[in-house]
Formats: sequence, C-alpha cells, structure tokens
Amino acid sequence: MKTINFAVSEHNSRVYSLIFFAGDNMKFKKYATKTLMIVIGSIISAYGITLAIGAGFGGATLAILWQGLTNVTGMSIGTSSLIVAVAMIIFALFYDRKQINIGTILYQIIYSFFVDVFTKIQHYTDIKAVNFVIMLLGIAIFSFVTGIYSAADFGRGSYEAVTFSLAEKNGWKIKIVRMALDIIMVIIGVLLGGKFGICTIATVLLSGPIIQATVSTVKKSKILKNIS
Repeated sequence: MKTINFAVSEHNSRVYSLIFFAGDNMKFKKYATKTLMIVIGSIISAYGITLAIGAGFGGATLAILWQGLTNVTGMSIGTSSLIVAVAMIIFALFYDRKQINIGTILYQIIYSFFVDVFTKIQHYTDIKAVNFVIMLLGIAIFSFVTGIYSAADFGRGSYEAVTFSLAEKNGWKIKIVRMALDIIMVIIGVLLGGKFGICTIATVLLSGPIIQATVSTVKKSKILKNIS
C-alpha cells in the first residue's frame, strides 16, 4: 500500500511540476511578446513623428517643445525629448502611479534614440504637396501606434501617461485632455523658439481623436487579448 501511495504521490508531483513549468513558460512568452511590442511600437512611433516634424510645416505639438529646448540648450532633438519625458514620468508617478511601469522607461529610451536616428536619415521631396501628405501620414502613424500601445497595457509612453492619468482620474475624455495638453506644449515650445506651423494644427486636431478611436477599438475587440 505504501508503495502505491508513493507512486501516486510521485506522479502528482510530476503533474504539478509540468503545470508550473507550463505556467511559467506562458508568462515568459507573454512578457517576451509585450517587450517585442514595446520595441517595435517605439521605433514606429519615432518614425511617424519624425516624418511629421521634418516635412517643413512646423513641428508637431510636443516636438515644438523639443525644438524649443534644443534651441535654448543646443541639445539634440532626441535628448530634448528624453528630458521632457523624464519630467512627464515624474508627474505621472505622483499623480497616477499605475500609468507607469518598466514598459514606459523602455519605450522612452528607444523612442528618443530613434527620433535622432530618423531625423538624420529622413529625406523629403521638393514638392510641397507630397511633403504635406508625408506629414499627415506621419501624424497618423504616430497616433495609431500610440493608441494600440496605450490600449494594450504595455506601459504607456510619458506623454500618454500624463494624458491618461488626467483623463482617468478626472473622468475627462482622452481627446479633450490630449488637445488641451497639446496647446500647452505648443505655447511653451513657441516661447522657447520652437516652430509653429500647419503640422502643429494638424497634430492638435488629429492625434487626440485617432488615439481615442484606436484605444476604443482595441479594447472592444479581441486584439492582443491573449497577451494581456
């Protein structure tokens, strides 16, 4: 009887070990997938924003603040974006800590690095109409990827962390908060020497609604459900 009990116990231990291993393996796959999404999302977002701000129609809203800091300090655009991001992360940590996690830090480091990379290699045409379309495409790419990234709970970017913390804590609409923040960033950026233009206005009008629509669509669908 003792032999049988020992055999059953050993069998159960193996089963539990397999279940534990499978669970750990599943967690690792989800974590790896989220990390990959952060990396890809950061790069695509950086590409979108550099498409927009380099087209010759002024800076995107937050980019005007980067330009202003660069104008005053002589830092690169990427470094200026990182400085602004650190300030926003600190604000979000005190105002709504749940908006910040390791994904936020990873996103911002990669994002700021590739803003500098794409700024140096991006080329445009001599045709203003084509560059205008490129600008709009850049805004759309940045806003769409930002919406997916924010909805998927991978750790929001610094600007998104501030946006969502203000919106969720106060029950305000995301697009309204984003538009208000964009206006504030533009005013400060222009005062520091950033370039106001059509791109600025387009970003204020388009980025908030695109981000909110993307977030709503992703949350209502089964997209990324298996890795949340």
